[in-house]
Amino acid sequence: MSEKQIGWKFDNTYAKLPDSLLTKIKPTPVKSPETVIFNHDLSKEIGLDFSNVDNKEIALIFSGNKLPLGTETISQAYAGHQFGHFTVLGDGRAHLLGEHVTQNERRVDIQFKGSGPTPYSRNADGRAGLGPMLREYLISESMNSLGISTTRSLAVVKTGEEVTRETKLKGAILTRIASSHIRVGTFQYALITKDRNNLNKLFNYTIQRHYPHIKNAKSPATELLKIVIEKQINLIIDWMRVGFIHGVMNTDNMTISGETIDYGPCAFMDTYDPKTVFSSIDLHGRYAYYNQPAIAKWNLERFAESLIPLINKDENLGLEIASEVMNSFTEKYKRSWLEMMKKKLGLIGNDLNDQNLILDLLTWMHKNKADYTNTFCNLMNKLSVKNKIFNDQDFLIWKKKWEKRAALNGNTLANSHEIMKNANPLLIPRNHIVEKILRDAEEKNNLDGLNEFLKVMKDPYKTFPKIEKFQSTPHTKKETYVTYCGT
Repeated sequence: MSEKQIGWKFDNTYAKLPDSLLTKIKPTPVKSPETVIFNHDLSKEIGLDFSNVDNKEIALIFSGNKLPLGTETISQAYAGHQFGHFTVLGDGRAHLLGEHVTQNERRVDIQFKGSGPTPYSRNADGRAGLGPMLREYLISESMNSLGISTTRSLAVVKTGEEVTRETKLKGAILTRIASSHIRVGTFQYALITKDRNNLNKLFNYTIQRHYPHIKNAKSPATELLKIVIEKQINLIIDWMRVGFIHGVMNTDNMTISGETIDYGPCAFMDTYDPKTVFSSIDLHGRYAYYNQPAIAKWNLERFAESLIPLINKDENLGLEIASEVMNSFTEKYKRSWLEMMKKKLGLIGNDLNDQNLILDLLTWMHKNKADYTNTFCNLMNKLSVKNKIFNDQDFLIWKKKWEKRAALNGNTLANSHEIMKNANPLLIPRNHIVEKILRDAEEKNNLDGLNEFLKVMKDPYKTFPKIEKFQSTPHTKKETYVTYCGT
């Protein structure tokens, strides 16, 4: 099948930005590429047709051994506050093939991850292991099905080579799709480069690519800050809604588009505990579940600092304006969080006691080690696995209060359940299930579990036969669940 029939349409505008913001470099060819999984649904979504392309050809393309015509591969430079410490970074193991323009003129980045060393690799090999790449594929596609803004995964290809981490791993390359890879850290990097015009050029490019409607605003930089704040509040609210913990909320992992990016040490919370941390490198809980909103605000403050020269030529006045905009974050987040939690409980209208009702439930869940997702499934009568915890007297007392509140403002319990259906997934990528899927794929070359799970996660808000297999919690909780970065 020809490239024209596949439908590639590359337009590499980011590559035209100043050389100091990127490096033009090709992926390193691999020994023996082999397709592990390919996302045909996503390829169709972005106007590509691989229906008549065999897995061997797909492997050649998505390993970087046979790049499509029109690509102009680059690695992006950026900086980032990693666990609060500023570091100059960049794509240490990623290559951006370019921007593919879809049939409806939507522009998406096509990026390889694990495709070889770059000038930003910092003595690393630029490669990735199969397990971490399949994890990103599984979690990112699950997040999309959950209705959460995210980068997507198009393919995972084995390289036929090993990578050395704590142990020897099978090498693999992930193909990631994103609205763009412009991050808070990209602006931080542009700010510190020697050429002060870099910040202006990056800013104008970002506006043109993502938010052209604010181009003629009185202060486009101020408007951009406001938009990114809203985007990130909406994103974090969605993470909190489903119990997702990112694990590495560094400023280089916060996108200007508002998409979730970089699925390294991430996971979903089973037992409700606000202090839950899954990352092996987060020793002090900086990126714990409850702290994600505060870290989002902290990261956005770093973004605001980068924009100050563009907000006003007078630095003091620019700082004052940026601070005023940032001061709105906390109240906006609190309001959005309350509305989100009310939807999870199917409440309409307002009641002075709503926040107390919500906090009482969360307190009970924490005290009794209740499963976060399954508690709301139980309230909707959509929990297929039995758990005596929901016969607890304190829970039943709370439930009566909830039913009484749900009946206010002309509401019915049936209507509450309808509202709740859109806010509460019946299944999430549970850690014990994900780990078994990854073990089977890595150790046994068995993708049955992965394919089955991706199929059921197509609609995580809808019940189906034998759903109890995916709603079941781990049989043992003796060991703390830990995820690793995979770099």
